[in-house]
Amino acid sequence: MDEHAIEYTSEETQAESCRFCGGGLLTSVFDTSFRDTAAEERLFFAIPGALCVPCRQLYVDRQLIGILGLSESQCTFAIQSDRVLRAGAA
Repeated sequence: MDEHAIEYTSEETQAESCRFCGGGLLTSVFDTSFRDTAAEERLFFAIPGALCVPCRQLYVDRQLIGILGLSESQCTFAIQSDRVLRAGAA
C-alpha cells in the first residue's frame, strides 16, 4: 500500500463508493500493519473497514484509529481477514 492508501472516515459518512476513483468498496474486516513515525510496525487483526478494489484505498473509522493510537501512523499492508474468508466458505 502506498503512503496515501488509508482514509479515515466515520461509519456515518462512509460512502458506497471510493471518493478518489469512484470504485466499489469491499466492506469487511482486515488484518493490517501500521508503521509509526519511528518506523515501528504494529500488527492488528480484524480491523473493520472498507477497501476500494480498483485503487486499494482503505477506509477505517477515525474513532477506532484514535482508540488504537494510530493517528500518526501509516497503513502499509491490509488483507481481508482469513476468518471472514473461512466463514464465507462454510
